[in-house]
Amino acid sequence: PEGIFETGDFQYDTLKTRFREMAFLNRGIRIVFRDERPEEAKENVFHYEGGISEFVKFINKNKEVLFPEPIYISGLVGTTSVEVAMQYNDTYNETILSFANNMHTVDGGTHETGFKTAITRVLNDYGKKYNILKAEEKLTGEDVREGLTAVISVKLEDAQFESQTKAKLGNSEVRTLVEGIINEKLEIFLEENPNTARVIIEKAIA
Repeated sequence: PEGIFETGDFQYDTLKTRFREMAFLNRGIRIVFRDERPEEAKENVFHYEGGISEFVKFINKNKEVLFPEPIYISGLVGTTSVEVAMQYNDTYNETILSFANNMHTVDGGTHETGFKTAITRVLNDYGKKYNILKAEEKLTGEDVREGLTAVISVKLEDAQFESQTKAKLGNSEVRTLVEGIINEKLEIFLEENPNTARVIIEKAIA
């Protein structure tokens, strides 16, 4: 409507990408995006019951994945919620997308640091416990992130960003919180899914 936006020239694809992202990050919401300009009338509906797990599948859709369903971990501490979905593919590229209150934190921050620290520790501990890793072997952060696609989404009341563009989350308590949830729940997942655990660790060793 006139008066709200200075211009009517919106980039359809930019908005479409953002609305899709919002629907992935907020499981179950339904966003209908309609362009009624006569020369290019079109409509997209974004609705994902699988939330960020579907986001990970979407990113990996043209890749060979190492196990069919993303690992999904969530936790709530006080009013702060943490959601992580992760899945490995057969490439050596790392794709980690992190969000705080639905804002894409392109430069990462404490939530991403906590996640990276925790998965490195958990995979090393598991590998040692079951002798997949030899006594002197130790996986680095780079090792465990090769071929990893992950989406990290935190929602918190008092988000502090390190720049105006909200590109990096600065809340120090979030690091500890994310690390704790991943430490506990990824360990449980690996214990319950030994085949997947072995596939992940052998990929990291390779």
